Amino acid sequence: MVRESDRLIRTDVPHSARIWNYWLGGQDFYEVDRIAGESGESVYPEIGTMARQSRRYLIRVVRYLAAECGIRQFLDVGTGLPTMQNTHEVAQGVAPDSKIVYVDNDPLVLAHARALLINTTDEGVTALIEADFHNTDQVVTEARNILNFNKPIAVMFMGVLGHARTWDDVIRITGALQEAIPSGSYFAMYEGTNEDPRLVRLSDYYSKTGAVPYYVRSVDQVREVFKNLELVPPGIVAVNHWHPDNPEAANEPPSAAWGGVGRKT
Repeated sequence: MVRESDRLIRTDVPHSARIWNYWLGGQDFYEVDRIAGESGESVYPEIGTMARQSRRYLIRVVRYLAAECGIRQFLDVGTGLPTMQNTHEVAQGVAPDSKIVYVDNDPLVLAHARALLINTTDEGVTALIEADFHNTDQVVTEARNILNFNKPIAVMFMGVLGHARTWDDVIRITGALQEAIPSGSYFAMYEGTNEDPRLVRLSDYYSKTGAVPYYVRSVDQVREVFKNLELVPPGIVAVNHWHPDNPEAANEPPSAAWGGVGRKT
């Protein structure tokens, strides 16, 4: 469990990353987060399934980019708490020389992310930038100290842009990162969508708990983020339908989380 001695970490208020960790089946949450997580399940019983589908999507995306596209540099913005395989573990499992830069500014996430830095290959690099993703200039400037922006980079926003203050912020943030990376780079994301109205109700519920608000987007808004990119087939789809490991997954009900991968030409 999370150390009680960690300063700046509130244990009496539900925490978005810890609640998500609970839904993923992790161990880094407090009782207040478990209670909030269970309350959320009463609003949207499939939230745990969606969380796990989203994480497996991240794993498949990183594996695809490393194995099929030859990407060796990853900028993972909005790291979250570790549970299943993390970006650097997947990428370096395919290509040990991969460089991964995580970005987050949450004290709890940072504490765990720093612990991950020792779990990397001898050939590769795993680093952490402490920054708010709204501050794209800082993110890019600090990432340049580690990644080569003259070579392809994969930028990832996995389920975090719902925490952006406005949709205009989402377009500004993603546009700035897409502009900063060179041709041949990739951009990947997913977001919870309003395809299932129960997820919208869940989002409204958590905005009243003290946790950081998460704003559910539409599928058309997710598509808008990729308007200047060449989409990798099958395009913007439910995360459990994007390059599933099991072909039968194509017949599963679509997740309320939708995403895709685009290439900068």
